[in-house]
Amino acid sequence: MSTDVITLTGLRVHGRHGVFAHEREAGQDFVVDVALDVPNSRAAATDDLADTVDYGALADALADIVAGEPCNLIETLAERLAAACLDDRRVQRATVTVHKPQAPIAQRFTDVAVTIERERT
Repeated sequence: MSTDVITLTGLRVHGRHGVFAHEREAGQDFVVDVALDVPNSRAAATDDLADTVDYGALADALADIVAGEPCNLIETLAERLAAACLDDRRVQRATVTVHKPQAPIAQRFTDVAVTIERERT
């Protein structure tokens, strides 16, 4: 069975993740990118949303996780997001990147990100 890729890029959500108290108190924006390996031939044939991943519903679920219970590390956050992606049985693999563009780093930088890939076993 071949798979296709559904991507959601640049989901920006305010969250309170981090190891420092000020990160938990004030929070900051996190940006999430996901790529889902999904067999889409049925959806293409039926033209029915029920036969594919509803990326609007997925965006809502991911946003709830980012805005929800804080964690110290964006690695943990990425793991939670990947698990949510894999909740849909059609998703064979999820690649999740969590960007923390306002990370508390003394040096000038553009972005800090963690990317993980998880597969259905």
